[in-house]
Amino acid sequence: MNDSVITAALVLGAIGIALALVLVAGRRRFAPDTNTPVERVNQLLPQTQCGQCGYPGCRPFAEALVAGEANINECPPGGEPTRQALQQLLGEPTATVEPISPWLVAVIDEDICIGCALCIPACPVDAIVGANKFTHTVVTNECTGCELCVPVCPVDCIAIESGQPRQPGLVLPQGSGA
Repeated sequence: MNDSVITAALVLGAIGIALALVLVAGRRRFAPDTNTPVERVNQLLPQTQCGQCGYPGCRPFAEALVAGEANINECPPGGEPTRQALQQLLGEPTATVEPISPWLVAVIDEDICIGCALCIPACPVDAIVGANKFTHTVVTNECTGCELCVPVCPVDCIAIESGQPRQPGLVLPQGSGA
């Protein structure tokens, strides 16, 4: 009986090691090329997938930028640092760039909030905090103003207002000179 348990353990261990090797080899073989223009642009974007640029996410926006179908100032969550980094990477002249739209943030009227928690999963950047049956609040430094929380609120206690933009640190990926 002991021999069959040991044999089973050795076989399962060998299968586990073989699967790990297959996964490692597959990861290396199918890893995305991070040196393509689209990937370099995508790395500069904030990855909030908020849709404020008019595209369903940051990667489609990066593809549009590289194809010349979008303007570098269409990403409010990235703010001025992202616009400048995109301008440097893509080599766009300063004269053709309009200012980024005003920074917007969600504000919850805590007197009206019923704590339904429907806004929490709607926020792509986890800027809304609270618990079920308790009032919620917005971490304004994290909010991108994407307005995705507004339509899910059953009592209309969420408003979008002008706010102060955060100044996230932004570092250009290596090999992304103009």
